[in-house]
Amino acid sequence: MNAFPAPPRRLDAYSLRLFVAVAHAGSIARAAELEHIASSALSRRLADLEHSFGTPLLVRSPRGVTLTDAGRIVFERGLQIDNELQGLVREVQGHGEEVRGTVRLYANMSAVIGFLPEKLSLFKARFPHVRISLHEADTREVLRACLDDRADLGVGVAVAVPSGVDSWYFATDPLQVVIPRGHSLSESETVDFSRALEFPLIGVHQGGSLDRLLHERAEAAQMRFTPEVSLSSFDAVCRMVEAGLGIAVIPQSAAAAYAGTAGFIRRPLADPWAHRELRLYALRRQPQLRSTQALMDVLSG
Repeated sequence: MNAFPAPPRRLDAYSLRLFVAVAHAGSIARAAELEHIASSALSRRLADLEHSFGTPLLVRSPRGVTLTDAGRIVFERGLQIDNELQGLVREVQGHGEEVRGTVRLYANMSAVIGFLPEKLSLFKARFPHVRISLHEADTREVLRACLDDRADLGVGVAVAVPSGVDSWYFATDPLQVVIPRGHSLSESETVDFSRALEFPLIGVHQGGSLDRLLHERAEAAQMRFTPEVSLSSFDAVCRMVEAGLGIAVIPQSAAAAYAGTAGFIRRPLADPWAHRELRLYALRRQPQLRSTQALMDVLSG
């Protein structure tokens, strides 16, 4: 009988990263798609990882996966380890004559739709060896990602900046009212928010920054913002407006992106608070990685 326990198996950093991806996605299939790996191969990696720790990390079911108590510990530490490893890779890749590496960019929906496609295309033309890892997120999550060092750069609505985060002007993106053709408001050059609240409304991204703002402004006017339906994308909102199911308050960038149809018109929201500014956010570092600084220069240019 062997008096010594078998030595623990080595932990594989890639398997740990895949485990973190599965925990985030709540599904092996979804994580496999995001990480560009076959589900069967990912499942084997997870099984090997559980064998290395000697305990189950996931509870699998037809609805997806949930973390065991041990899995939650591995997830928290694994996320930290993966971020540190990715940071090491970016730091090493930042040296040399050519700008290389990966920039983690978090941006809100209106920035992704209205401003970033052309800016990122210009960036890729200038810096072909830099990969952009783009995540769409609410402004609160953008800032949190910067603070947690999950994002190298963020784009979101102008808000109070937390300690440790720097911010720069990115773009002006005022709010507009999208109206079906023939609607009584279409005769107005601008629309007051209190007037818009008198009509059926289509909301977007319930609980998001814009949704919270409109609720707050309605309460301040002693009125209620009660959308007939709330959708997850600006294009879906515009389609509902086009069909005559209501009007919507959305950023100018989003309205312009879907203004190719003759089915609706746009009017500026007259209230002073409707003038919105988008800003760049980044964790305060001196200096920034070369790839991050390059993207900042293009986006702020």
